[in-house]
Amino acid sequence: MSPVLQLLFELSILISVAKLAGLLSSKLGQPAVLGEILAGLLLGPSLLNVPALPFLASPHLAETISELAELGVIFLMFVAGMEVDLAQMRRSGRVVILAGLLGVAVPLLMGMGVSLPFGYPVSEAVGIGLLLTATSVSISAQTLLELGVLRSREGIALLGAAVVDDVVVILLVSVFLAVAGGASGGGGVLLLLLRVVLFLLVFSLVGWFFVPLLLERVDRLPISQGLLAFSIVLAMVYAWSAEVIGGVAMITGSFLAGVFAGRSSVHHRILEGISAITYGFFVPIFFVNIGLHANIWALDGAMVWITILLTIVAVISKVIGSGFGARLGGFSNGESLRLGIGMISRGEVGLIVAQLLVAQSVVPKEIITVAVIMVLVTTLVTPPLLRTAFVGREATADVASAR
Repeated sequence: MSPVLQLLFELSILISVAKLAGLLSSKLGQPAVLGEILAGLLLGPSLLNVPALPFLASPHLAETISELAELGVIFLMFVAGMEVDLAQMRRSGRVVILAGLLGVAVPLLMGMGVSLPFGYPVSEAVGIGLLLTATSVSISAQTLLELGVLRSREGIALLGAAVVDDVVVILLVSVFLAVAGGASGGGGVLLLLLRVVLFLLVFSLVGWFFVPLLLERVDRLPISQGLLAFSIVLAMVYAWSAEVIGGVAMITGSFLAGVFAGRSSVHHRILEGISAITYGFFVPIFFVNIGLHANIWALDGAMVWITILLTIVAVISKVIGSGFGARLGGFSNGESLRLGIGMISRGEVGLIVAQLLVAQSVVPKEIITVAVIMVLVTTLVTPPLLRTAFVGREATADVASAR
């Protein structure tokens, strides 16, 4: 087969299996993303090793799949940015800020603490610590919605804290990658920080004042799917600018573009169009591609132990960090515990961070397998832990009312 035919054939397999696995996962009461990650493990070197089949032997095929997956990351973060509710963040106050910040700091430090005794250099230990900092509350939000407590005090704070968490993680990862990639010495770091600040300032001002107006103007032009096309270009231009001009990761730019696009009066239509493309084509490729690069048989000796320890730390560090932050912000012990549990799941953000760090050779490539296992475990344990915590809340409320 020609390279193009090989690409079409492999993409057909990847997307079909990802969606079927996502459907099965949903039927079993788990998030679809869990099934899509498992599909990648099934198709990758851990089990079937589909890319190694003789009729998929084009030397550029894996590179093309990876580039499509990177586009998936850009559009996924654009969608995430569009769903940020800035007004809600402002209203949530100290609990959101403290829970979000400590939910990053504690996992980072604990992850480094686990990594250093295994002989990892400080730079790699920081990278491994960063793997544990991200959070993804889509799973928690779905669970709270099923329990009817999404709009509770803890539920609203959880959503806001997750946004703070993700913004801080994206910026930390971006700066860390830039420093690890060559900004050496005090002058280099200072120059990098200046580039980051200038990028955020200039592109935030442009985005805040002009992006919504441009989107609304484009929507009135007689261009077929002009609004969707301009939104895609906007995400890509911001992603390109973030790395080339600001010296930060592409996802920072696409996330910012999404935040500003979300302020326009046509944001619902943008979200509908770009979500269809993102979740219908690019995101399945992204999640499956993670699995294609993960090989559970490569974990032996010390790697098995570090996988177990990092997964345990991934669970308890969010409960401690975000929970303590919520307590400092004024929540009760029970409310703080429930918020901390809701922050455990890493989901797609954790995988994005892992992919970036491995792609930049900041951490060893086998760490991608560790990250996949960590994401799978945290995704699986979050719903039952949340259900248990909120059942306890309801029981406590019933006892209090009886008195």
